[in-house]
Amino acid sequence: MPWWGILLIIISTFIVFSIIHFCSKNKRPFKRALISMCIGAATLTGVNLLSGITGVYIPVSLLSVLVSVIGGVPGVTLLLTLNLFF
Repeated sequence: MPWWGILLIIISTFIVFSIIHFCSKNKRPFKRALISMCIGAATLTGVNLLSGITGVYIPVSLLSVLVSVIGGVPGVTLLLTLNLFF
């Protein structure tokens, strides 16, 4: 996938999260959307950093990064569950 396609997915996700936070009457919808996306990426990073201790590892690919950024903590949990079964 070209780099502009990835950038388009991330920007559209940010806009959708901003609209959701705006509709739920948050004071700063853009900040909350950015925080939601960063928490997902940080969770994926945390899981991979602790893989030596826990033995759980999620391979970092375009799909796993997009799922973690778009889904946040539930997205990373989904990746961990799928890693457990497959």
